[in-house]
Amino acid sequence: MKITLSLFIILLCISCKPQPELHTPVSGDDIKKHMEEISSDKYMGRMPCSEGEKLTIEYIKQELESYGLDTYKEGEYFQEVPLLTIDGKMSQEMSIDFGTKEMKLQKGKDFVIHTQRKVDNISLDASELVFCGYGIVDEKSGWNDYAGLDMKGKTAVVLVNDPGYGGDDQDFFRGDIMTYFGRWTYKYEEADRQGADGLIIIHETSSAGYPWFVVQSSWTGPQQGLSGIDRSQDCGIKGWISLMKAKELFETAGLDFTAEIKKARKPGFKPVPLNSKVSVNLENSYEECLSQNVLAYVKGSTYPDEYIVYTTHWDHIGVGKVVEGDSIYNGALDNASGTSALLSIAKSFSQSPRPERSIVFLFVTAEEQGLLGSEYYTRNPIFPLENTVCNLNLDGVNPAGKMNDFTITGIGHSEMDEIADEAAKEQGRYTMAEQQPEKGSFFRSDQFNFAKSGVPVLYAEGGYDHAEKGKEYAREFKDNYVAKNYHAPSDEYVEGEWDIDGMVQDAQIYYNIGNKLANNRQWPKWYPDSEFKRPGKKLQD
Repeated sequence: MKITLSLFIILLCISCKPQPELHTPVSGDDIKKHMEEISSDKYMGRMPCSEGEKLTIEYIKQELESYGLDTYKEGEYFQEVPLLTIDGKMSQEMSIDFGTKEMKLQKGKDFVIHTQRKVDNISLDASELVFCGYGIVDEKSGWNDYAGLDMKGKTAVVLVNDPGYGGDDQDFFRGDIMTYFGRWTYKYEEADRQGADGLIIIHETSSAGYPWFVVQSSWTGPQQGLSGIDRSQDCGIKGWISLMKAKELFETAGLDFTAEIKKARKPGFKPVPLNSKVSVNLENSYEECLSQNVLAYVKGSTYPDEYIVYTTHWDHIGVGKVVEGDSIYNGALDNASGTSALLSIAKSFSQSPRPERSIVFLFVTAEEQGLLGSEYYTRNPIFPLENTVCNLNLDGVNPAGKMNDFTITGIGHSEMDEIADEAAKEQGRYTMAEQQPEKGSFFRSDQFNFAKSGVPVLYAEGGYDHAEKGKEYAREFKDNYVAKNYHAPSDEYVEGEWDIDGMVQDAQIYYNIGNKLANNRQWPKWYPDSEFKRPGKKLQD
């Protein structure tokens, strides 16, 4: 009788003890299924405002609907994003007149240009060329590459990246870590502010972080921007020239290209006339359309008005230049992989215990055209940004197999680093900083718009230390993709060429991080030395 009573008490205690909640793991089979589907030719490269978009957003909607997720309005999975599509036909040649000599640059091979203005025809007609260093104006540091210039009637020629890249002083423009001043989007914005006729960026592969063919494919064909923005006073024509032609331009102008770059890297640089005038033309057709962000969420059980927001972009660049007989830019890694991973994460949350905070799954449009879908969302948030705990962004999920590392792009900004580090250790991994900070990758994906809006972010992946084959294999795999497949028709999913286990590993750590934050009271903070911060007094204060 004593034994029976003791056993009863033990069993009673066991039954009263809280049992661990069971969470559904991320499914590799689901990721593979989604990858095969949305990166197929049927989706025609998933260009916003195309038939490929219709197929893509309907596929995502049906998946989210099948998971039984909540919607922000009854039955509404879409947020309209108004886009302006401009298809500019470049003149075959760009002419640079030196008075006694003329350079002829060939479209695509030597230069690409476009405009953000909604006009039928726009040109540079004998616009004076001026070398404006890196095209940077920073009042805080006193740096001004346009010092003393009225840019009306002039076209700025500028270097890609910023003056800190390749130098010995890691505090000077953050050294090899690209600042926003080094990003082409900033250079466009500054040329707009300066009232320049045109802007030409000199491409250089290591400084840009991608080869010339990426510039060709990205800026040839229809370009998109947010509609409804007055750009009548913006810089009219913007574009790029190849490094080889830039050197020829400087030499013909009587300047030493290398010497001028060295001058541009030093404080006190003054703009340099290139003793020449440029002429080039664009004939445009344009149309406005409504693209769609797609979203659904799991409503929190205790704090439903606090949000963890996952993002990924569903779009790619559609149909473009023919390369080896193929013109469909499938975007398997970029970013069918992120879309597939987030769908699998959403499904796992739908089958797991309801979290205390709400979890949002946001699939944004037009990332490839300048982070437009996430920009529109942060300008017009469905869920208040002041109540958004963090943003977890997936873009290009590791296809090379399991990794030891979990590399954070944009490390050093917020407590999200510490949260990621703890989650990585639970997987037997370690965190580290991005290995090619000169590429400015932090500014090239959708978490950047959340960061600018004050929401702490995480953008990370495994990719530099393969769990079985080591660091050299991982580096070669990544380098090979960038050199051959990034923004190329060859970015396709081929059975057997990718190891899905790496995608599952990263999708699972993203799930784990989101789940932890959704079930505690933590509000990750920006570090004091970060340029980002939450504006004003907010809920988390």
